[in-house]
Amino acid sequence: MLERLQEKGFDLHFESHAAAILEVDFPQALNDLKSALTNIMVPVDEIIGSGGGETKGTQRMRRALRDLGWKKHNFEIKKTVDGTEKESISHEIDHVKEFGKYKLAREIEWNNKDLFSYI
Repeated sequence: MLERLQEKGFDLHFESHAAAILEVDFPQALNDLKSALTNIMVPVDEIIGSGGGETKGTQRMRRALRDLGWKKHNFEIKKTVDGTEKESISHEIDHVKEFGKYKLAREIEWNNKDLFSYI
């Protein structure tokens, strides 16, 4: 399914039935992800370089997904008890795209390389 990405050095992990769900129920989403990731190059100097914000590789990935229609989205979750709203929280997701009546979300996580000391 994603052999080309593995050949390029991507380390892929799927939880539960995620691979089957993507392959069978969301083939266009899978094609989008393959397209965006296959064309991404991350030079070694970007990996070992110092921090300073989002890496160029991450920026390239964000642009590739955005160009395929994956946009930022704020999900709002409200708790209502007996008709009275008690709590509301929201969370911004990096990339969300609708496929028919479903929305798929993809979050980009990155590790901060800067050291912090805790007091």
